Amino acid sequence: MNAPADAFVIKQHVIDPEICIRCNTCEAICPVGAITHDSRNYVVDADKCNLCMACVSPCPTGSIDNWRTMPRVKAYSVEEQLGWDSLPEELSQEQLAELGVSPAAAESVQEVAQEAAASSVGGLPGESSVNSGQYGASQPPWSAAHAYTNLYGPKAFDKTITATVTGNVRVTEVGKEYDTHHIVLDFGAMPFPVLEGQSIGIIPPGTDANGRPHHARQYSIASPRNGERPGYNNLSLTIKRVLEDHQGNPVRGVGSNYMCDLQVGDQVQVIGPFGASFLMPNHPRSNIVMICTGTGSAPMRAITEWRRRLRASGKFEGGKLMLFFGARTQEELPYFGPLQNLPKDFIDIHFAFSRTPGSPKKYVQDAMRERAADLVPLLKDANTYFYVCGLKSMEEGVVLALREVAEHAGLDWESLAGDLKRQGRLHLETY
Repeated sequence: MNAPADAFVIKQHVIDPEICIRCNTCEAICPVGAITHDSRNYVVDADKCNLCMACVSPCPTGSIDNWRTMPRVKAYSVEEQLGWDSLPEELSQEQLAELGVSPAAAESVQEVAQEAAASSVGGLPGESSVNSGQYGASQPPWSAAHAYTNLYGPKAFDKTITATVTGNVRVTEVGKEYDTHHIVLDFGAMPFPVLEGQSIGIIPPGTDANGRPHHARQYSIASPRNGERPGYNNLSLTIKRVLEDHQGNPVRGVGSNYMCDLQVGDQVQVIGPFGASFLMPNHPRSNIVMICTGTGSAPMRAITEWRRRLRASGKFEGGKLMLFFGARTQEELPYFGPLQNLPKDFIDIHFAFSRTPGSPKKYVQDAMRERAADLVPLLKDANTYFYVCGLKSMEEGVVLALREVAEHAGLDWESLAGDLKRQGRLHLETY
């Protein structure tokens, strides 16, 4: 005898492709590997998802918080979801009944999903876990300013906002393969409030290989809240021209090449802003430790510049600023010259180069271990906040370095890590 369909009803977790900005946060943080992606969509495997809700709160757009009541045998496959341009409608009670699902079963599944969400506290993984993303906070520092999100986009006002390019300057050495640009966008009279640590989406013109419009590309904001040029409605981005994939194969990144080739006066279509957790503290004497590689320096530049402006105004007593900045070589490191000009008593900077000829490889986590004596008191101080941004490959090494520094100082890492997460003091944004 076949089992009744009611025994196999699930609340299937799905991602809205119209809102998703492909930031990879959900896939990076999922502890069971249920989320995957192709060149266009991020999707959830119903056979792996356990409703832990770890991915819901960190999502900057809310695209992750979507559900469909489905008989398990009819659950949307990964292949089906990868082909979506929009979410399918929720099945009606009549449609569910035709599939053998009673109203009582559908209601029961809804209650289970709600209980799972309510009981999710974002616990930390055990020592055997290698999912370093689980250590990152999903809430901002208590003193962070209020962030405005999703003001423009497909599900907001059903439109983008137009920005005009007012600057495009290369910030890595000319003649080297690592071509990174500092791009300034002006929004004119249209409101577009942002904070340090937020990001925006840029929609490249044209269509992809399948004839569909390009999806938005996400870029972190590199300027402080009052703009690249204070008093004007503008912001800046740090964008590397992508000419190869992670395996070293030649590829021309659609969004990055479009942006790096823009001329002053050109107009771009923008959605956002996004992000409500990777925000800086605003209370006096708060310390900030920034750890980044490459264009992961964008939010760190925004944070540093806002603190610098506050310091110059004499209106804010900031705490300690530390920066661990990694690149393959000095020539490939964005903003190297301006960083050298910052006062030593304002920011403590440590570079780590992994491909300098004649020198051993050095990564940001190595530099952190070298400065363990300075990091220990900061780890102990509840007014210290840690920000990590860059390639996904750096994340685990950074978290392990923090753990090593803490344990060598006799600190209970699991207890400390729990505090860092719950108090919004350790933020991970890798891609």
